[in-house]
Amino acid sequence: MHDSASSARIVLTTVATAGEAESLGRALVDERLAACATLLPAVHSIYRWQGQIESSDECLLLLKSSTDRLPALEARLHQLHSYQTPEFLVLAVEAGSHPYLAWLHDCLRLPDAGSD
Repeated sequence: MHDSASSARIVLTTVATAGEAESLGRALVDERLAACATLLPAVHSIYRWQGQIESSDECLLLLKSSTDRLPALEARLHQLHSYQTPEFLVLAVEAGSHPYLAWLHDCLRLPDAGSD
C-alpha cells in the first residue's frame, strides 16, 4: 500500500452539464479509476476552439487517483466524455494526511477474484 502523497494525483476535467459530471464521476469511481469525484457545478470557461474565442457554462470534475491508474483513467474518460477533446490535466499531490491517502489507494485497489 502507498502511504505517501508521491503517487496521489488530482485530475481536472470539465464537462457540459452537472448530469454528465455525475454520470462520468460515478462510472470512474465504480471502475476504481478514481477514488473520489468532486463536482463543482458552476464554472464558466473562456477558451479558444477551432479558431474562435468561446465561452461556456460547465461543470468542473476533480478526480482523485494515483499514477498507476492514470493511463486507464485517461482512456476511459475519453471513451465516456462528450467533448471531442476533453480536458485531462494531472496535478501532483504534494502532501496529504496519512489516513486520507491510505483510503484513496485502498479505493483504487482492484478486488481479489471472487470478492468486492
